[in-house]
Amino acid sequence: MSAPVVAIRPAADTAAAARDALAAAHRHLDRCKLSASTAKAYKRQTSAYTAWLIAHADDHDDAFTDVVGAEAALTAWRRHLAGTRAAPASINQALAAVTLLYAQLGLRIDVKRARVPKPGEPDALTRTEQGRVERAAARRGARDRAIVAILMYAGARIAECARLEACDVMLTARTGHLRLHGKGNEIRTVPLPAPAREHLAAWLEVRGTAEGPLWTGQRGPLTASGITQAVLAVGDDAGVPGLRSHRLRHTYATRLREGGADPAQIQALLGHASLDTTSRYFRAGRTEQAAVVERVFEP
Repeated sequence: MSAPVVAIRPAADTAAAARDALAAAHRHLDRCKLSASTAKAYKRQTSAYTAWLIAHADDHDDAFTDVVGAEAALTAWRRHLAGTRAAPASINQALAAVTLLYAQLGLRIDVKRARVPKPGEPDALTRTEQGRVERAAARRGARDRAIVAILMYAGARIAECARLEACDVMLTARTGHLRLHGKGNEIRTVPLPAPAREHLAAWLEVRGTAEGPLWTGQRGPLTASGITQAVLAVGDDAGVPGLRSHRLRHTYATRLREGGADPAQIQALLGHASLDTTSRYFRAGRTEQAAVVERVFEP
C-alpha cells in the first residue's frame, strides 16, 4: 500500500524549508528528555541531512511537500550513507534523527533501517590481559587505578564514569555502592566488589572527600576525553594498545556471566534497556567453548 500524500507546503525553496525544519528540530532537541550525548548526535545528523539535501535540492524539490517526497529524499540519503561505508548502527541513528526532524513538521515517515549484524562474542580482556592492565593502572597512580576499577568492576559507561561526583560513592568497611547516572537520566546503583572498594578508597584518600567531581587532574575535573586518554595510556603500558573503556565494560559483563549471573541480573547491572542488548554476553567464544567441552568430557 502506498503512503498517503499529505501536502504540508508547496514544492518551492527546498533550502529554505530545510533550514526551517532544522531549526525546529534543534529547538525540540534543546528541550526534550533525550540524553545530552544523544541530542548532540541527533543535531549533528539532522545538520548533515539538511546540508546534503540542500546540495541535492534539484533532485528532491518535494522533500518537504508530503510524505512521499520526504521518504524518497531520506531513502536517497540512506543510500548515500551506505556508499560512504558508514556503520549500520550509525545509519540507523541518522535515520532516527531525521525521522524526528520530520515529526516536528507533522510528518510521520517510515524508511527501512539498515540491517545491523548480530555481534559476536564481546571483546573482553583475557584473564592475563586483565592482570596486566590492573598492574599498569597501579603503576600510574591511585586515580588511574580507581578509574580502571570503576570501569572493570562496576561496568560504568565512559559518560557515567565522567559524571561521577564524590557523593555518588558509598563506602563502608565491608561494603560499597556506586550511583551511576546513565542514559536518559536513568540512575542505577551498583555494588562494588572488594578490589573496586580498595582502589576507590585509596583515591579518595588522595583526592579528599570534598563535594564535586570525583575525578580531578592538574587542570580541573576530568572529562570523558580525559578518562579515555588515561585508559589508553594504561593499555599502552600493559601491552594492550587501543584499550577503550567499553572493553573494560565488556570484561565486567563477561566475568559476571562466567560467574553464573543470569541475563536479568547483568541487564540491571549494566543499565541496558533491553535484554536483547545483554544477550551478546551469552555468546561464548571458541576458546571458552573448547574449555567447556574438555571439562564436561574429562576422562
